[in-house]
Amino acid sequence: MEHPVNKKNEKKPRLKQHNPRIAMILSILFAGLGQLYNRRYLKGSIFIIIQLSFLITSLDSINFGLWGLRTLGTIPGTDHSIRLLVLGVLSLIVTVIAITLYIFNVIDARKQAIKIQQGWKPLKFKETAREVYNYAFPYLMTLPGLLLMIFVVIFPLLFSILLAFTNYDLYNSPPRNLVDWVGLDNFKSLVTVPIWQNTFFSVFSWTVVWTVVATTLQISVGFFLAVLVNDTRVKFKRLIRTILILPWAVPSFVTILIFAAMFNDDFGTINRDLIIPLIGGEGIAWLSDPLYARIAIILIQTWLGFPFIFALITGILQSISSDWYEAADMDGASRFQKFRNITFPHVMFATAPLLIMQYASNFNNFNIIYLFNEGGPPVRGQNAGGTDILISWVYKLTFDTNNYAMAAVISIIMGLIVSGFAFYQFRKTRAFKEEGEI
Repeated sequence: MEHPVNKKNEKKPRLKQHNPRIAMILSILFAGLGQLYNRRYLKGSIFIIIQLSFLITSLDSINFGLWGLRTLGTIPGTDHSIRLLVLGVLSLIVTVIAITLYIFNVIDARKQAIKIQQGWKPLKFKETAREVYNYAFPYLMTLPGLLLMIFVVIFPLLFSILLAFTNYDLYNSPPRNLVDWVGLDNFKSLVTVPIWQNTFFSVFSWTVVWTVVATTLQISVGFFLAVLVNDTRVKFKRLIRTILILPWAVPSFVTILIFAAMFNDDFGTINRDLIIPLIGGEGIAWLSDPLYARIAIILIQTWLGFPFIFALITGILQSISSDWYEAADMDGASRFQKFRNITFPHVMFATAPLLIMQYASNFNNFNIIYLFNEGGPPVRGQNAGGTDILISWVYKLTFDTNNYAMAAVISIIMGLIVSGFAFYQFRKTRAFKEEGEI
């Protein structure tokens, strides 16, 4: 007697007459035809509608946008180069999206044809809807956010990058004048033209010093105070912690403006009530001497930044088990050894990503530079002030001198530095690794 054959073990009949190559060719000729060949009528209809809509409504606009992106206009006074650049970037983004959908249509048609050839039967509408809900739901929900990111983040980024390869400045401003593509000339000028070269290397070096010194100092002060207050011998911990967090409660711009008045060369309380009574003379030129101005903003940033570090590390210290310290005491470890082998590694493991972001944040800390003394004082032979960092210099180039192209060049350099540094540090940080990789 023959045993019944288990349906799961039955081999599906192969449909040799269904050719994946035909499905792929049809999808190449027109999006959706391959899906219709595969009897996926709903999906094929959607692809056909998308391509027809694209050809009817967007093809002429995209052609015009790509022409404007290539030429930036040909008739001064009529063609607006920046508008053409904007339309060109939008056209480029839409074209990339359309090409991506077109390639997906071809790949999908071929894969479906191969499955049908191997015996797979297309699902019914209800089953298809259920499958789409189960597997495509996350992608459908993230699609609006992806589109928003494309036009809110990627579009301005592409526009600023392309702007760096033009001569868009005060003397080449549309619509009176056209903007031209100049290739790498702006990048070359930044390191070869004396005024640009001197300013760039001076501002860049100070930006690095500012970032490293100010951030390290605020982290060190916050770390030291957190460890100190967490000591079991310290009393009134709540009161001390409340007092140390108060600078964080005051809006930073208010604090900066108050400190700017206190450091004023003429009537500031630091000169009038501290420096002059102690050492005499006319006091220190906090706002008119680049060196002292830099020292002042580093001290101000330390005051502004240490409360966050203090609060952050205080919370981490509470999570360290006292058993570890008791075991270290039994082994005869000193306070420094307990700090080096227990406290410091634990805190750094938990806070390293946030501490890294402190460096990235201070690298682009525009508020304190501009609010304290607008990046001053002036420096001879440079078009940036003595305390200007790259971000404040970009602001001045954009709004004071209208040198948009050079500002875009510097913005690209800033972006590459910050992203490269952050990427390298995050890759090396254990807190960003998966559990199985540690």
